[in-house]
Amino acid sequence: MNFGEKEQREEKQSIELSEDLNKLLANYQVYYQNLRGFHWNIKGDQFFELHEKFEEYYNDAQLKIDEIAERILTLGGRPLHTFTAYLQASSIPEVKDADDAKTCVSAVLDNLKTLLELEREIMDKAGDLADEGTSALMSDYIREQEKTTWMLAAYLS
Repeated sequence: MNFGEKEQREEKQSIELSEDLNKLLANYQVYYQNLRGFHWNIKGDQFFELHEKFEEYYNDAQLKIDEIAERILTLGGRPLHTFTAYLQASSIPEVKDADDAKTCVSAVLDNLKTLLELEREIMDKAGDLADEGTSALMSDYIREQEKTTWMLAAYLS
């Protein structure tokens, strides 16, 4: 393979990785909006605890959204930036009118499991491409979210 062919292959792979990151970005945006709704609408005897926890989670998601978009740009892609595009690309569903602890926490747990699956796929692909920046980013997210899913599962049991 000559230099030009190798460069074209690497560019194609970066574009594909950017597309995967855009799917992750879309899922994070829906996850973020779900968290905002839970934060605003939670009711019951666990209000204070969960109101604060959901705020912590959406602040974290907001930082990750920015990091993912910037990573897409670094790879030469263009981040999705409309709600229509997010809803089309996301596999995380919108959660409407949830206000009880079990429903909200269960939805957060399900959302995180979806994010983890996508992040693992992206990390594997980034590893195959020797893309250390994307691999490291996904590794950090996975480590944090595995602990959070454990805690949320324990909360629900």
